[in-house]
Amino acid sequence: MFPIIACSIIAFGIILERFWSLQNKKVIPKHLVATIWHWVKEGQLEHSKIEALSKQSALGKILATGLNNRHLERERIKESIEETGRQVVHELERFLNTLGTIASISPLLGLLGTVIGMIKVFNAITSSGVGDAAPLAGGISQALITTAAGLSVAIIALMFHRYFRGRVDEIVVKMEEEAIKMVDVLHNNRQANASASKAEKAA
Repeated sequence: MFPIIACSIIAFGIILERFWSLQNKKVIPKHLVATIWHWVKEGQLEHSKIEALSKQSALGKILATGLNNRHLERERIKESIEETGRQVVHELERFLNTLGTIASISPLLGLLGTVIGMIKVFNAITSSGVGDAAPLAGGISQALITTAAGLSVAIIALMFHRYFRGRVDEIVVKMEEEAIKMVDVLHNNRQANASASKAEKAA
């Protein structure tokens, strides 16, 4: 039971931590691309603002990478964003492997407790016979309790593991959409500046 209790405490801690860390306001705040467009349009895209953006959220880190490489070609900007995105996704998936491991081993720990309980039952039968029910009941109850506890921890851990996996996938899709919007903003702004420069030279 002690390993099962330890697994339940760890799983509970991971679940709380992931709920806190995967909030929308912490990962994909609203209106970031609109804010960046305002900076670009007003000529306020400063290094200090980009640095602050990268520390603000996971999405901000990805967008800041694109901004730092905005002088490159469109495909190079996307490649740099994808590279940073892989690092961000790894951070978003933190502790999920541990949660999945707990979901896998908890039933096995329960089964181990069942086996130990049945061994006690057979030892009691060997030493006391079947007439004394107390030793038999103790072994059987241990077997059933550990099985139930292991399954309970496993079910909860597996449920939240699947939930957080889906949540991370949803966040990744949204971050990709926002990153593409920002790349389009930078590309369109570059084209507009190039067209204005050509018009000035022609005039």
